[in-house]
Amino acid sequence: MGSGQAVDQADVLQELSTLLAARWPLEPTSIQPIKVRENAVFAVHLRDGSKVVLRVHRCGYHNDAALQSECTWMRALADSGIDVPLHVLSNRGNSFESIQIEGFEGTRQVDVFHWIQGQQLGSVEGGVDATAGSIGEIYREVGRLAARVHNHSCVWSAPANFERHAWDADGLAGENPLWGRFWELDALSESQRALFIRLKRTLWRDLSEFGTTADRYSLIHADLVPENILVDGTQLQVIDFDDAGFGWHLFELATSLYFIRREPVYPEARDALVTGYRQVRPLPQAHLALLPMFLAARGSTYLGWVHTRRNEPAAREMVPQLIEFAVAAAEDYLHAA
Repeated sequence: MGSGQAVDQADVLQELSTLLAARWPLEPTSIQPIKVRENAVFAVHLRDGSKVVLRVHRCGYHNDAALQSECTWMRALADSGIDVPLHVLSNRGNSFESIQIEGFEGTRQVDVFHWIQGQQLGSVEGGVDATAGSIGEIYREVGRLAARVHNHSCVWSAPANFERHAWDADGLAGENPLWGRFWELDALSESQRALFIRLKRTLWRDLSEFGTTADRYSLIHADLVPENILVDGTQLQVIDFDDAGFGWHLFELATSLYFIRREPVYPEARDALVTGYRQVRPLPQAHLALLPMFLAARGSTYLGWVHTRRNEPAAREMVPQLIEFAVAAAEDYLHAA
C-alpha cells in the first residue's frame, strides 16, 4: 500500500484498527477496503453496530493547513444545509491526525467520517448507474447540487489562514500544472504532443482572458464524477473533497460531463445539468459557450495525472483511453478557437 515492501493486508488492516481505537473514541470490530488508490479508504464496523469511513491520505498532496481548510469548508457547507460527509473528531478534537502506519510509506494524514447511506451514482469505468433514475433526472439534480455549492462559496468568507490549491490558468495550463505537465506524457505521438503544446498555450491565454470574478470562479468541489455522488432515494450527497480548490464553475460542470462526452446520452445529460444549475444559479449563455474549453482543460489534467504516475500499472492501463478522450476534447476546442 505504498511502502514498496511485501506487507500482508491482514496485518495492515489490524494496524489500522488498532490506531483507530487508540486515536478516536471508537470501538472497531472489523475493517474492509473500499477503494485503495492514492488515498486508501476503508469501511469500519463498530461494536455498537454502526459504521464509519477511514481515509488514509496520499503522501504530499495536501499539507496540514490545506487539509484543515478542506475540513473547514466542508463544515461550512454542512452548516448551510448542503449534505457532505461529517468528520468524527479524534480524541484530541482534531479533524485528522498525522500518523506513521506500518504498510504505508511516510507519515500519513488520517481522518474518519460518519457513514453515509446510499449508492454511488456510477463510476469512471462503468458510467452512470441506470438504476439511479433517468439521465435527465440525475443530471438535473447534479446541476442543482453544483449550483448550491457555488452559491455558498461565492458568499462565504473563508478564514484568514484558509489554504487550497487553485485550478486557475497556471494550475491548468501553466508551466507546472497542478496535476503535471500533460504535454510531456511519454505515450503521446509527435502529432499529439504538438496538439497539446498548442492546447496549453491557447488554454492559458483564453482562461486568463475569461478572468476569475465571483460570477464564474470560487471554491469548487472539482471532482463531481459519478463515483463521488451518493444516491439515497431522491437525495444526492457529494463526497471526496480531496481535489477541492479555487476554480471556474464551468470546470466543475465539465468534470461532471467529461467521461460521458462521447456517449449517446451526452446531449441529454449536458442539457439537464445546465437546466438544473440554472434553476438555482445564473449561467449566462456566453459562459456556457466556453464549455468546450473547460472540457479540454479537464482532459489535459488526466494526461498530467498519468504522466506523473507512469510507473504505476493502474495508471498505465488508463493511458490509451485518456489520450483518446483528451485528443478529441482538445481538437473540438481548438477547432472552435
